Amino acid sequence: MPRVNAKRKKARAGYMISAVAELYKLHPQTLRLYERVGLLKPSRSQGNTRLYTDADLERLEVILTLTREMGVNLAGIEIILNMREKMSEMQHQMEAFTSFVQQELSRGLRGAPRASDNALVRVPPPKVIRVHKSESTTDKHR
Repeated sequence: MPRVNAKRKKARAGYMISAVAELYKLHPQTLRLYERVGLLKPSRSQGNTRLYTDADLERLEVILTLTREMGVNLAGIEIILNMREKMSEMQHQMEAFTSFVQQELSRGLRGAPRASDNALVRVPPPKVIRVHKSESTTDKHR
């Protein structure tokens, strides 16, 4: 009995090939082709039925935009999708690095000793000296 429930849960988690083909006005063979060339990787049910997830449908929409609206061939689509994945991965790495640097900087600024604390000879902070313009200087510019 638990296996039947598991099958039902898996079936709800994805869309069958016929539903996807109808939704996107495609022939099922086109979806099979996209899978064969590696553009889509739908999961499979225990009965070996293709199940397309929401992520698969998002990827399919990108594929269809590239083919239908931009005229990109399948080889070009593969390159574009691979580049998008690499760019996304790099974006995540950059965000993690930025977060790390910000944490280290805030940690360092809170606990960092001042340069004068470790100096051999203590130097007082500089004093600000105000300079007033003399009348002779202003007279020259008039």
